[in-house]
Amino acid sequence: MFADLLKRLTQPGPDRSLPAEDARLALSALLVRIARADGDYAAEEVHRIDRILMQRYGLSPHTVIALRKEAEALESEAPDTVRFTRAIKDAVPYEDRVAVIEALWLVALADGARDGAEDALVRMVSSMLGVSDQDSAMARQRMQARG
Repeated sequence: MFADLLKRLTQPGPDRSLPAEDARLALSALLVRIARADGDYAAEEVHRIDRILMQRYGLSPHTVIALRKEAEALESEAPDTVRFTRAIKDAVPYEDRVAVIEALWLVALADGARDGAEDALVRMVSSMLGVSDQDSAMARQRMQARG
């Protein structure tokens, strides 16, 4: 079902950009991947993902639920995280990639506990997105303070 999208994520066209819907789905799947990294896809994390997507894209609750369900299916089928990060890195300016890292930290911290698997995945994604360690650490601190 997602084979075409996974191909576009891996091999975008000559302008190396993705349609907005594909980039949105890639980010949504990345949020799901972070939430699932510790083996516990908690209700708090699902709620946080929905809230992030509603705020970021101005979507209705019904539309966000449909997007998250699609992202959950895509995340399950995608063999690695590189596909999502490459699509986002190519489609999003640096400042917005820092905002992506903030969103990932919000999801990782949603259950009130830091988990080593989630931390490692956020650090790996930060690197793949070309976000500096310092900017990623500052993003985490901002999101911890925000709660």
